[in-house]
Amino acid sequence: MRATKAAVLLACLVAILPRAAPAQQPPVPEQIVDAMDKVYGVHKGFRANHAKGVVAEGTFTPSAEAASYSRAVLFAGPAVPVTVRFSDATGLPTLPDGAPNANPHGMAIKFHLPGGTDTDMVLNSLKFFPVATGEDFRDLLLAAAASPPDAPKPTAVEKFLAAHPSAPAALATVATPDSFADEEYYGVDAFFLVDKAGAKHAVRYIMQPEKVVHLDPAEAAKRAPDFLVAGLANRLAKGPAVFHLKAQLAEPGDPITDATKPWPAERKQIDLGVLTVTKVAADSAAAEKALLFLPGRLIDGIEASDDPLIAVRDGAYPISFARRLR
Repeated sequence: MRATKAAVLLACLVAILPRAAPAQQPPVPEQIVDAMDKVYGVHKGFRANHAKGVVAEGTFTPSAEAASYSRAVLFAGPAVPVTVRFSDATGLPTLPDGAPNANPHGMAIKFHLPGGTDTDMVLNSLKFFPVATGEDFRDLLLAAAASPPDAPKPTAVEKFLAAHPSAPAALATVATPDSFADEEYYGVDAFFLVDKAGAKHAVRYIMQPEKVVHLDPAEAAKRAPDFLVAGLANRLAKGPAVFHLKAQLAEPGDPITDATKPWPAERKQIDLGVLTVTKVAADSAAAEKALLFLPGRLIDGIEASDDPLIAVRDGAYPISFARRLR
């Protein structure tokens, strides 16, 4: 009887004691970086994604047309210096450049403006993004982490891709280039160019090379493991790599906040200027470790849309940056 009373008393005490609050989940950007670490492992000093790359230098010269669409100082004056980082996908710093998983390749640009300010542009070779939200991107990564080669079929990632048809469709748009200089890069998120009258023009960026040269998978597999990263210096020794920055203009009804939905190819494109890449940085490894590119690092005359991926990327990149500096 005493034991029973004691048990009842203990139960009552437990019922009235304050319960510990459930552990809060970290923000989605941090969950994404953690998921990348699960997929690729942690590689000290390297980015969680696009770990392998090379830094180059050059200039950007705006077109006369650009100033009619945006009042940004980037498009108003003479040429400005730029720092450009080309990269392979994944968090694997030793991944062969010709491996299928090295796609999509990345191009991040830091425009160094008068007065000491910078603005960034982050592009990749996907024509549109596999998923529309940070939560879905996290879940794609977690599904990949849960799908080792010996996983029973259908694997977690196969189930995810079947449930999100935009993902395999986006991944089918990439191929291995013969040089970082011969690839076309896309800004999958929408931004607004704001003109002098305050009118906003919804755009997606396209960085067009003078020529696009892709390799078939068999040829890419035969190339040296670092043929893109190490080969850029040799390519630039023969002459600068020239790209034309275009802005594809949205029309009414085009989706502004969903990066999985490309706009029709016939949409008008305007010429914003010429990016000229002239040389590889003297110490590329040191330069890329210190660089942080943010899609949302903008200036007056350029504004972010409500595409949720912009904020997610702006949250995830600094987390990866801080971790690689530790």
